[in-house]
Amino acid sequence: MFEIQNSRKTIVISAVNLNIGGTLTILNDCLRYLSELALEGNYKVIALVYKQELADYPNIEYIETQWPKKRWINRLWYEYVSMEKISREIGPVYLWLSLHDTTPNVIAERRAVYCHNPFPFYKWKWRECFFAPKIVLFALFSRFIYQKNIHRNDMVIVQQQWLKDSFQSLFNLDKNRIVVAVPDVKEVDFSHNGVQIPSKDYEFVYAASPNSHKNFECICRAVELLEERDGLTNFKVNITINGKENKYAKWLIKNWGHCSALNFVGFLDRTKLFGYYTTSNCLIFPSKVETWGLPISEFSILDKPMLLADLSYAKETAAGSKYVAFFDPDRPDVLARQMKQLIEGDLSFLKVVPGVPIGGPVAHSWEKLFRILLKP
Repeated sequence: MFEIQNSRKTIVISAVNLNIGGTLTILNDCLRYLSELALEGNYKVIALVYKQELADYPNIEYIETQWPKKRWINRLWYEYVSMEKISREIGPVYLWLSLHDTTPNVIAERRAVYCHNPFPFYKWKWRECFFAPKIVLFALFSRFIYQKNIHRNDMVIVQQQWLKDSFQSLFNLDKNRIVVAVPDVKEVDFSHNGVQIPSKDYEFVYAASPNSHKNFECICRAVELLEERDGLTNFKVNITINGKENKYAKWLIKNWGHCSALNFVGFLDRTKLFGYYTTSNCLIFPSKVETWGLPISEFSILDKPMLLADLSYAKETAAGSKYVAFFDPDRPDVLARQMKQLIEGDLSFLKVVPGVPIGGPVAHSWEKLFRILLKP
């Protein structure tokens, strides 16, 4: 823990929109560290959250608010009107860190925003207007949501170098004001994962939420080609949807539910998911946009083949992995060819992924990140 010889200063973390998934993990990791920092006595920490029970740590004062979640207009009003009043009531604020993309109107000596939404760079398709209109609207307007007040931040935080480069270009930001906060991916223990008996067939796995940008249809089309064109039957693809979640999932079942190799396993908790990782021979990850791609990090520990979308996020996340091939996420025929090679025992096309140089400032932990944000 680093020491700062100052009188007690106030740090405010605003995170009213974080209540599920990876973003909630970010909030928990952040407050876990700040709970320890506050114990040293130099800082007072206040957290604006959806519910305190979602990220409850000692030495932190909480302000709960749930109404901004109801509608986007409520969220924007809260960010740009209500938070200014809250910042005045709190009193002198040394650092205000927004953990959810938007830069609120607040009164603070220093301000920073954590940007974990890559949708300004997502190339959506017209069919998504019918079964995923929210995704399309988010892709269309998230750029403008980011842009509002972004230049008023002392630091903008992203997770990968490609996002830093993109933000620098899109918003004309100084590269020295963009911190790459590399996620601290915890070591995965595969020894207690409830593994079932491995199949004799070659098994693939893709773990993702049932959202259109996750690009499940690329895998489905590849499987259809392998079955109907090539006549392959000695393989299985486990995907984490059941077809009932939303319109997109129903569309996938309607069009490719007839493919016998597709195994629609539905949502898997962490233990069951790692069981599938263990028994599977290869990970497929065709998602068209990510800020990181956690399954790639988790699966890479096993030193098994991975077939990944030929996109910047995947190349950064997979850096150092030994058995990887990339494919155009709009080319299921290319994915099918790579899958066929693996099924037939051909690993010759798999390569080691080189590292991606990261330009400073960079932080590999919350301690190092706050050292940057709080630097005198």
